[in-house]
Amino acid sequence: MNHIETEISRRRTFAIISHPDAGKTTLTEKLLLYGGAIQSAGSVKGKSGDRHAVSDWMEIERQRGISVTSSVLQFEYQGCCVNILDTPGHQDFSEDTYRTLMAADSAVMVIDAARGIEPQTRKLFRVVSRRGIPILTFINKMDHEARDPFELLSELETEFGIATYPMNWPVSCGVTFRGIYDRQCREMLTYGDHHGGAKKLETVRCPIDDTAALDALIGERFRAELTDAVELLDGAGSDFDLDAIHNGKLSPVFFGSALHNFGVEQFLDSFLKLTTPPLPRKTADGETVDPMKEGFSAFVFKIQANMNKAHRDRVSFLRVCSGRFERGKEYYHVQGGKALRLSQPQQLMAQARDIVDEAYAGDILGVFDPGQFSIGDTVCEVGRDIRFSGIPTFAPEHFAVIEQVDSMKRKQFAKGMTEIAQEGAIQIFFYPNSGMEQVVVGVVGVLQYDVLRFRMKSEYGVEFRQRDLPHEFIRRVGNPDFSAADYNLPSDVLWVRDVRQRDLLVFNGQWTVRWAAEKNPGLVLSEFYEEIESA
Repeated sequence: MNHIETEISRRRTFAIISHPDAGKTTLTEKLLLYGGAIQSAGSVKGKSGDRHAVSDWMEIERQRGISVTSSVLQFEYQGCCVNILDTPGHQDFSEDTYRTLMAADSAVMVIDAARGIEPQTRKLFRVVSRRGIPILTFINKMDHEARDPFELLSELETEFGIATYPMNWPVSCGVTFRGIYDRQCREMLTYGDHHGGAKKLETVRCPIDDTAALDALIGERFRAELTDAVELLDGAGSDFDLDAIHNGKLSPVFFGSALHNFGVEQFLDSFLKLTTPPLPRKTADGETVDPMKEGFSAFVFKIQANMNKAHRDRVSFLRVCSGRFERGKEYYHVQGGKALRLSQPQQLMAQARDIVDEAYAGDILGVFDPGQFSIGDTVCEVGRDIRFSGIPTFAPEHFAVIEQVDSMKRKQFAKGMTEIAQEGAIQIFFYPNSGMEQVVVGVVGVLQYDVLRFRMKSEYGVEFRQRDLPHEFIRRVGNPDFSAADYNLPSDVLWVRDVRQRDLLVFNGQWTVRWAAEKNPGLVLSEFYEEIESA
């Protein structure tokens, strides 16, 4: 195995998904703690004076105590280079999550032990499962009152149609939580400090067949319950099958408490053994790009403006799909049709950055972007033309008219709206033959308007007026040289254009969509959904 293959084989790139408040960002912090990337883990609560999570770097995230944008974090652990993609849990920011999942080779699904599977978890699981990548499950908050572990496993298998294999087993929960039993080494792991919080905890191990020692450690009652549970798991549970894990058919399940470090280190150790190096990627033509063999290629899955307030810069995030990236080397931007050198290539720890000279398949690169990249663009070796299969974009469900308050800040308003729209956080539409003074903004979730208002004020110094619209459905118009005046449309239908000057109609109800189609047989309407080419 040559140097490039060796480096690629030790990469692990995964996304963490969950419903809000299941503990996703807390688990991310603890993985960074055990990986040595940080010395103490932060809080994800929106309180002044708290130490905040590294991955929640935006000011609004720290104020609200929620993640509103995906964050990239990298660390070395046991000879592996681990790339974590921490995604927003709230459904209003789910489009950013969907795009980020396209850059992951595996996923960690965090479940609240008391609540079980929740709506956002269901949506994200469907996105991940379509790609057939490994899905590991971390059932969190066992230090709180929790549902029966067997019931939680049954829910996972029934709702998701995936087999489960518990890698460990909890002993009680809440105030009587005693720790976890490791099924691989057949030892009980309990902890002397139940309030370790931000620090690593020392683990006390005890073999399960040492009855006297186990009774002394967790009590006779809990030892008997554990023994019965283990016998049932060994006799009636799913068999361990690494191939099924790699194909997304079997989910290894871990129980623990991210807040108090129960089971986190064991989870991280197992994760490196259970997941794969970077996976091959399909192109739009159906070809397969081997990460080890094909030379450098990468796609843009995320764009973020103003990560550094001092420089007001824009960073494009590239997932390296194959080969080795070399700083200073000339590469080919497929959509731009020209050769370029990626400026200031950086590897990231949330907002912090380090200039790098090389990167390998599986890594995430941040590059300075003056506006040349769009989500889905491909960069590859000069002389090649690789276009990866598409990243989905989804129809907005909420619409509002946004207009600037101060006419003297027209340029700042236009710049801010354009740059934030290019990130994919919002979608902007224009009335025909009008400028940027007033635009229609569509979002998947209404909290995006709060983020937009905050960022426009803090990053661009612009305030705006917002008038919410009752419209809910948007359709693309397939007729060339379209004009709404030529068709019989309800008076409340909005005719708008996107940044590519394509015509769209926005309706305030499903019945108006049907009415417009019935009254205008020649009108060609299509769903808004599309796949952004080349990612």
